[in-house]
Amino acid sequence: MTRTAIVTGAARGIGAATAKRLAADGNAVAVLDLDEAQCAQTVTAITDAGGRALAVGANVADAASVERAVARIAEELGAPTILVNNAGIIRDNLLFKMTEDDWDAVLAVHLRGAFLMSRAVQEHQVKAGWGRVVNLSSTSALGNRGQANYAAAKAGMQGFTKTLAIELGRFGVTANAVAPGFIVTDMTRATAERLGVSFEDFIAHNAAEIPVGRAGAPDDIAAAVSYFCSEGAGFVSGQVLYVAGGPRA
Repeated sequence: MTRTAIVTGAARGIGAATAKRLAADGNAVAVLDLDEAQCAQTVTAITDAGGRALAVGANVADAASVERAVARIAEELGAPTILVNNAGIIRDNLLFKMTEDDWDAVLAVHLRGAFLMSRAVQEHQVKAGWGRVVNLSSTSALGNRGQANYAAAKAGMQGFTKTLAIELGRFGVTANAVAPGFIVTDMTRATAERLGVSFEDFIAHNAAEIPVGRAGAPDDIAAAVSYFCSEGAGFVSGQVLYVAGGPRA
């Protein structure tokens, strides 16, 4: 059975890898990002491989934008029953340097965005009697210097996930979270730039601390998301899976 999936923040990085993986799993995929034009590469990769995909521009932190996007996806691809809340930004700084705008922007995209998208999509999931929500958390949820806003947002995603699991379970909908460790993406490149180190050195330093001896790749996260979205994961809900190459104390 072909289902329709939405992946937010899917123009690049983890979101793009996840969109391509879910398409390979047989789902039609809405590739959603702030700038619709930026989604073209992900959509082309999916369609060239024989899948169905739709580029959708939307601001996940804006309720009207979310409602329009979900309505369009339902009309053009089919009622969405899989949702991956991946959209995120960073505005890293130490607490005494962090502005209110830095705080608000990060929580708006991560938490408000996940809330608005989940609220819009759950109607379709409940009607279908089946659904999957996967929220992207992070090892930063456990605390990370210079990321008070991001850590708070990613910890919040875990509480949000567990509550969705409780509320939506009776309707055949599961909700789980994936918490990546160090993954090589544009976002981690930006962190290296903020710290004033080369990206190559940044990767090497972090990989040395990871038990499996390498940095993570977007495909590592996409594989975990794919599992949570599968039929076989129907009895797994409210869980947080750390995909970090080893335990994080």
